[in-house]
Amino acid sequence: MSSPSFACPAALAAGVSLIVLALTGAASAQERAVTLETLSVEGAGTGIGAGAGNGRRGPETARGPVDGYVATRSATATKTDTPIIRTPQSISVVSADQIKAQGSQTLSEAVRYTPGIYANQFGPDTRLDWFLIRGFSATESGLFRDGLQLFQTGFANFRVDPFGAERIELLRGPAATLFGGSPVGGLINIVSKRPTFTPLRYLELGGGSFSQRYAAFDLGGPVDESGHWFYRLTGRFQNGDAQVNFAPEDRYYIAPSFTYKPDGATTFTVLTSFQRDETGGAGQFLPYFGTVRTNASGLRIDRKLNASDPLVDRYTRNQANLGYEFEHHVDDVWTVRQNFRYSFTEVSDSRYVANGYAFGDTSQTNLARYGFLTTPRAGLFAVDNQAEARFNDGTFGHTVLMGVDYKRYSLSDNQASTPFPAQAPNLNILFPRYFQTAVAPAPYRVLNQQLQQVGLYAQDQIALTERLTFLIGGRQDFVDNNIDSKIPAGTSTQISESAFTGRLGLIYNLDNGLAPYITYGTSFNPTPGADVNNRPFKSETGEQVEIGTKFQPVGWNTLFTFAAFDLVRNNTLTPNPDNIFTNLQIGSVRSRGFELSATATLAEGLNLTAAYTLYGLRTIEGTVLDLGKVPVGIPQTLASLWADYTIPVGDFKGFGFGGGVNYVGQSYADVANTLVVPEYVTFDAAVHYDYAGWRAAVNVINIGDKRFVSSCSTATACFYGTQRKVVASVSYKW
Repeated sequence: MSSPSFACPAALAAGVSLIVLALTGAASAQERAVTLETLSVEGAGTGIGAGAGNGRRGPETARGPVDGYVATRSATATKTDTPIIRTPQSISVVSADQIKAQGSQTLSEAVRYTPGIYANQFGPDTRLDWFLIRGFSATESGLFRDGLQLFQTGFANFRVDPFGAERIELLRGPAATLFGGSPVGGLINIVSKRPTFTPLRYLELGGGSFSQRYAAFDLGGPVDESGHWFYRLTGRFQNGDAQVNFAPEDRYYIAPSFTYKPDGATTFTVLTSFQRDETGGAGQFLPYFGTVRTNASGLRIDRKLNASDPLVDRYTRNQANLGYEFEHHVDDVWTVRQNFRYSFTEVSDSRYVANGYAFGDTSQTNLARYGFLTTPRAGLFAVDNQAEARFNDGTFGHTVLMGVDYKRYSLSDNQASTPFPAQAPNLNILFPRYFQTAVAPAPYRVLNQQLQQVGLYAQDQIALTERLTFLIGGRQDFVDNNIDSKIPAGTSTQISESAFTGRLGLIYNLDNGLAPYITYGTSFNPTPGADVNNRPFKSETGEQVEIGTKFQPVGWNTLFTFAAFDLVRNNTLTPNPDNIFTNLQIGSVRSRGFELSATATLAEGLNLTAAYTLYGLRTIEGTVLDLGKVPVGIPQTLASLWADYTIPVGDFKGFGFGGGVNYVGQSYADVANTLVVPEYVTFDAAVHYDYAGWRAAVNVINIGDKRFVSSCSTATACFYGTQRKVVASVSYKW
């Protein structure tokens, strides 16, 4: 496979060079000979959270907690601890404080007030979180934890509990130059909670809708008096039901970590987590007529209907992560790092899946179903070696990053379904009858897959003047993708690919806090999985041009952003109309649009976040049916607003309340764009009270219990959105 073209970046680089010469030509030698103080890190790189039981926080770092809602630094876009206002690409940070204030219990809930992203387009799936970023799926390869990827394919899924997150960072646009395989639309990086310098003690109990109850704890601090060892133990245990009948939603999560810091130059942090999920009822594939519109009998299907069957409906997942982060400051210039993690997941998923109305059912009251069973296991070995140099060459300041990373993804994929025409018994939507047996599912896919990737990358953030920063980076990837299929027996295929990706960016920081920027990047994304003939998929490629501005008014704890983008994704996967269990890899899709966002602390105790996204999505290469059409299930307009206020003084000190509104535009349920899924608006609310370390809170999602459909992937596969969800909690921190 040929590498993505980089002719356009070369032309852009020439143009950028002219701009740079024009801007720097008038500057004096003294102005050009700036150091990297503007890009330096205050207390950088320890990786230890600064939050403590005394409520005081040190200077913010890219891997530490955020004081309130407004983050000032991030490492997701550059892999270096860089001020967001000096980063020439769109990035948003959801802090632990914001997660807590909004009562978010899933990753999808935590990012619902962020620009450019639509989460849970398939409804509140109890198995995993789904994400669209700038119109493109980021679920399969766009989920990262602590800078290392979590592949999700062949139903071998990972899920991250947001209680274990110090911050959630959303990078929009290509990131392949640093991370290798990642979606062209962007990625989500969860930064784990880390050991704290000072004692931390936190307990929380809660419960609410759907018989939910949970307990959580967060403990940390120094282990020895010498100040070399630190620990953190975070856990959350949940028991309850999903929003559909007969479906549990239980989770057991624990994350021990410790840090060894022998001196001021060296830090070694071990990060682990273990999680078990027990649920069901996830496969609510319901017909368009009966959810979005009334069916032939003038009815809509009950949102609580479980289209599966308690007899077989069972989903369990065991996942584990074991890794470490090592960092050593060699001298005032050089820092070396090694980040490693091994991730493992095993899933057992058994259910009946609805597949439209039964043949000949003119009243449209009986759902046809088939049985489905899958038991995948996956392991992901990832290591990232970095060397960073911060120096001044006498004319310009530099932050140079060089790295080599390696990933090995191993998948054992087993999928089975009931053979046609046996299928599973039909289900009447008015009088559902459960505990019905069906023919045992027969395997249609049994294979082992191993995907290996080696990447070499380099990046330089060049301080051309005190205000002007130029970013340039490049990466070469080598990928081997091997599949050994057991059906038919002895079938083995292999594909080897290589590609070069690059990124150029320029940002100018004015004294008033305004920072216009431009960036160009290309994408290369190895795609796990196989087609209907068990051949490995080719890697996706893409490119994006983005222009925008960031504004951080002097003296304000506020960040405003604007970004306009034009991106193209090639080798996209689309459902195979002739085989519902497989995908086709054809065509290209273009996304053009803009995003606006604001995150602010407007006054003491008053926090706000707002976002607006508008883009046009079109298939520019594909079949005759979808050419020029909007891909199914993807809204093109998103808007949100959340505000929260806590009274800072007086008799009602500590009492607070908040509220939010989310708008999602219309999408389509069919390739021809004839079946419209309407827009919808939902409202959230919160009331809380803090006193002497205690906190009591009530959070409500979809307070009006708005009935809506999140999206449809076909005319027979539509998904209800979140019903009203109330969660009350009491916590104590000391």
